[in-house]
Amino acid sequence: MGTSLIAFIVVLGVLIFFHELGHFLIARLFGVGVEKFSLGFGPRLFGKKIGITDYRVSAIPLGGFVKLVGDEPDADLEPELIPISFTHKHVFKRICIVAAGPLFNLFLAFIIFCGLSLFYGKFILKPTVGDVKTASPAYESGIQKGDAIAAINKVPVETWEAMAALITQSGGDPLVITVRRNGDIFETSVTPELITSKNIFGEDVDRYVIGVNSGSDVISKSLNPLEAIVEGGAQTYEITKLTILSIVKLIQGRISSNTLGGPLMIAEMAGQQAKEGAGNLIFFIALLSINLAILNFMPIPVLDGGHLLFFLIEAIIGRPVNTRMREIAQQAGIFILILLMIFVFYNDITRIFFN
Repeated sequence: MGTSLIAFIVVLGVLIFFHELGHFLIARLFGVGVEKFSLGFGPRLFGKKIGITDYRVSAIPLGGFVKLVGDEPDADLEPELIPISFTHKHVFKRICIVAAGPLFNLFLAFIIFCGLSLFYGKFILKPTVGDVKTASPAYESGIQKGDAIAAINKVPVETWEAMAALITQSGGDPLVITVRRNGDIFETSVTPELITSKNIFGEDVDRYVIGVNSGSDVISKSLNPLEAIVEGGAQTYEITKLTILSIVKLIQGRISSNTLGGPLMIAEMAGQQAKEGAGNLIFFIALLSINLAILNFMPIPVLDGGHLLFFLIEAIIGRPVNTRMREIAQQAGIFILILLMIFVFYNDITRIFFN
């Protein structure tokens, strides 16, 4: 329990700090005054005031905020504060300031993936055959457990993923597979079969296979700094794409809402990752950082995405959104978030105490 709590605070602290740092830095870049930079909500525990900014740590570590000068559109401001007021900046500057929070979360994930790639290298699953399904195309062609697939239709393959992709793309046409076994190399003809299986979202998908599972031949390939940056960018892109796709399928009802989790699940998972080692915990922070970025970009009022939607409408129509409409939208957004929080807490409690 102690490990989970400490890991939870560390994970949330890092995510919140980078998110709010994005808002803060771009606000200062555009000359907007910052009244408060807080990690956490609620009563102020400690901090330091520098200039007009109160840098503080607050009692409830479930979020954070940056309080900008003039961030309330209808607030009365002293004349000397108008030049540093958020509301009085051009709408595109306000868009940049609001978007900077989730973008910094994506940037944090990118930095983490680059660092992990540089430190640990890139893990590659070699195209070594594990189990061979009886009566499968591979079995009938003589492929055995422990064989290494060297090429398909004369195209060299160095990873299991590359081999699987060529088989999937075959369309069921016969393949000439080059096999390496105990130092010997030979070719065999295999005709993939079409099967229906489940993808990571639990959906039925048709794909061509030859009836083999991967072995456990995993190697770590060292990367230079440039290669680590490319790999970090690729991982950030793939996980961001997968996260967005998961949210879309959740909305469509193709993924069970029971998979959603809240603070208790995050604390439990953070504790597990911390016990596995620092690398696992850092990777977990990157995954959550991407999730936080995507969540904040959703066009729900009170989230960054809701503010961005209002500012985009303002940019199009040439004037701010009606105050009454904005208030109604904010109330609806708060109601949606409260319902979501209740639901994820219910999922957490059900998962922990009744499973």
